Amino acid sequence: MRFSEAWLREWVSPALDTQALADQLSLSGLEVDLVEPAAPAFNGVVVGHVQSVEPHPNAEQLRVCQVDAGDAEPLGIVCGAANVAAGQRVPVATLGARLPGDLTIKRARLRGVDSAGMICSAAELGLAESADGILVLPADAPVGEDLRAWMALDDHCIELDLTPDRADCLSVAGVARDLGVLNRVEVQEPHIEPVPPAVQDLVPVELAAPAACPRYLCRVVRGIDPSAPTPLWMQERLRRSGLRPVSVAVDVTNYVLLELGQPMHAFDLARLDGGIVVRLARDSEDLALLNGETCALRAGTLVIADRKRPLALAGIMGGADTAVSADTRDVLLESAYFAPEAISGKARSYGLHTDSSHRFERGVDPTRCITAMERATALLTAIAGGEPGPVTAAVSAAHLPPAREILLRRRRIGQVLGLDLDDAEVTDILGRLGMQLTETDSGWRVRPPPSRFDVLLEVDLIADLARVHGYDRIPVTHARSAAATRAPLEMAYDPGRSRRLLLDRGYFEAVTYSFVPPELQALLDPEQPPLTLANPLSAELSVMRASLWPGLVQALRQNLARQQGRVRLFELGLRFRPCGDELHQEPMVAGTILGPVLPEQWGASGRDADFFDLKADVEALLAAAGCAGETSFVPARHPALHPGQAARIERAGRAVGWLGSIHPSLAARLDLPAAVQLFELATDGLGGAPRPAFTPLSKFPSIRRDLAIVVDESVPFEAIARSAREAAGELLRDLVLFDVYVGEKVDSGRKSVALGLILQATSQTLTDEDVAAVVARVLDALRTELGVELRT
Repeated sequence: MRFSEAWLREWVSPALDTQALADQLSLSGLEVDLVEPAAPAFNGVVVGHVQSVEPHPNAEQLRVCQVDAGDAEPLGIVCGAANVAAGQRVPVATLGARLPGDLTIKRARLRGVDSAGMICSAAELGLAESADGILVLPADAPVGEDLRAWMALDDHCIELDLTPDRADCLSVAGVARDLGVLNRVEVQEPHIEPVPPAVQDLVPVELAAPAACPRYLCRVVRGIDPSAPTPLWMQERLRRSGLRPVSVAVDVTNYVLLELGQPMHAFDLARLDGGIVVRLARDSEDLALLNGETCALRAGTLVIADRKRPLALAGIMGGADTAVSADTRDVLLESAYFAPEAISGKARSYGLHTDSSHRFERGVDPTRCITAMERATALLTAIAGGEPGPVTAAVSAAHLPPAREILLRRRRIGQVLGLDLDDAEVTDILGRLGMQLTETDSGWRVRPPPSRFDVLLEVDLIADLARVHGYDRIPVTHARSAAATRAPLEMAYDPGRSRRLLLDRGYFEAVTYSFVPPELQALLDPEQPPLTLANPLSAELSVMRASLWPGLVQALRQNLARQQGRVRLFELGLRFRPCGDELHQEPMVAGTILGPVLPEQWGASGRDADFFDLKADVEALLAAAGCAGETSFVPARHPALHPGQAARIERAGRAVGWLGSIHPSLAARLDLPAAVQLFELATDGLGGAPRPAFTPLSKFPSIRRDLAIVVDESVPFEAIARSAREAAGELLRDLVLFDVYVGEKVDSGRKSVALGLILQATSQTLTDEDVAAVVARVLDALRTELGVELRT
């Protein structure tokens, strides 16, 4: 919401300067996002009267003007604007004037003719981004008057960043009401009288969707002057509020929207066919919009139609076919209340966002329609003439928002705020906010105004009391007893520990969007349908991620595009998976690596990271969680991972994650190197590890026996280690893999694996017979279960 400070002060003017006023609004919950001058600094510009315009003798594109700037003699000024004409009032920068951009006006000679000043455009004065010609002022502008003072340009534009619940402040009237309450100053509302009809023309209205539109008002105004200029004061208020003047009818409806918060629309009456029907769209209908786009309407969209076709997207945007043009003499003004539920999300679903939809989505005062209609009628007829007809009102009272009554207890105010407010202050604050109060034994029954869609509960009333009383005036109090705390489970998964471990291992943490491109999600996890958003931010972010991989892969690609050859990224976040009517949100940790194992250096030869490097990082994560001994890496196939270089991570038979190299075809489609490694773990499956227990160190020496065995290449080391540990029993302290050989000295399809068995007892020194018995059991188990042979 953007508005002029001067406009606001016409409604209410507390004894505060601009900065203090902005601070007060922010402290009351209406956050001021920006305060800036209404016009850049300039001086020496006055109102001039163009007395004559003659062609330049030496340049076809230039004109020589005689301009009365309030001095004894007129100024001779050379001007290149095509729209300059005799009789105009124009802004004139006199000699010595300083314009925006640090431009100083000096006497000049242009193609042989002296020029003693400059006739300015709105762009040259900083009042517009661009201009097609000079700025033409109203005919009654006083000649010689300082332009800055006459246009009241020493003003400020204030922009509020309102939360969605404060739709009642999306107007000058709403902000003025709150400011008046904060300062206990009366609000001076403009006097709006009903405009009596001059003709009896009526347009019938049918509410075919009363739940979506329970109130619709329209009014015929015949014989307006379409060429009538919008007054400069209205143009300036629109400009300072961020809107561009268009035409008198459009400008009046925009002005009422900013002033009262009621969106309105003006139709060209001659282009309507029959009466107005407020109905739901049909799937086969199209509508050409004011922005030049044509949208295919969907069933369920509320539209304003006549007897033959839709005319406008209700509460969002009008149609091009019935738009007011330079030839329009008869208009139909619209002022309606559309239910927020009927408008919410509809604009975004069509790729639109307008000032009207912004307000209707949040809630517009359903009682403001007639006031806005009378205000717009009075302004339009005063500026462009015309004869108004009577107001046509179609109302479904049963579908209007019902009046709400909320019980406010004195005791509850003290409990929530920590201070007791006087009854007089409570009634004064709420009364000034437009609420009706009825006193009861315990407090009050409060009826909020229809504009306050955010006041639903007792705490909402207390919040209003707090912000108006002043958050800075609420005393600081300390709890009288210690807050109850719950100690975390000792062996619960600790994301902070995983974060520190990965950072220590050279990773960088990434934080990516929960919304991802549907195409990328389908490539990385085609078997898991994602949740599609009803109102996405964009087509590229239209589904919820079912894995953390899409975000990490995008981050990886961005790093590669910026010539980062060594990338280590991880993320801790949620993945979202639909399950029937529910949405499961699972905490995950995922990562990706690419490039050299070590940064470039002289002390070690370069080697790119592979599957086993990433597996070591994952094993470190599992060890930090205390569940390394309970997990296994099972060879498996994943659509996004390389066949033969992928493993499903299981704990006690339950899948908790995946690890592997990216699939070559997927890497080619995403323009990634084939050496990209990925992992993902569900952290819910990593907690609850056995609590560590102290084991006394043995006083007796350990003994090591090395074995070289030959086994099929397809047998993983994990199977060998598990069989050996089970056969060795309690005497086995550690099992070391120190060599793997595949070559000429072993049969094809077989590999040589060298193991180190470290044996130790806690109660005696092991004898050679004890060690030989353990080695024999291990070899027997390996032969029986895996078909190994002892290599000689």
